[in-house]
Amino acid sequence: MLELCILNDIRNRRMYGYEIVRKLRKIEGLIISEGTIYPILSRLKRQGLVKTSTQKSPEGPPRKYYELTRQGKDTLCQMNAYWQAIRNETDSIEKGYK
Repeated sequence: MLELCILNDIRNRRMYGYEIVRKLRKIEGLIISEGTIYPILSRLKRQGLVKTSTQKSPEGPPRKYYELTRQGKDTLCQMNAYWQAIRNETDSIEKGYK
């Protein structure tokens, strides 16, 4: 689920790691730390789903930015379709249709 959140977060623009952490911390009920997110970002890079670039920061050390690759966009599309199917099924169960 975190992978899905991260990939959706950077779907439309590149973001640096701590920016992703801050955004995900705003999701009620989702308890995460930097120690959770950075290993996932590293794995996504190894898998070819994200690419990185480094840019100077006006507020300190250079920042590593993450953005989706073509493979990442394709994978995210599949993941979102699977997630939507799961949501549809669990919604129908909750409503007592199944």
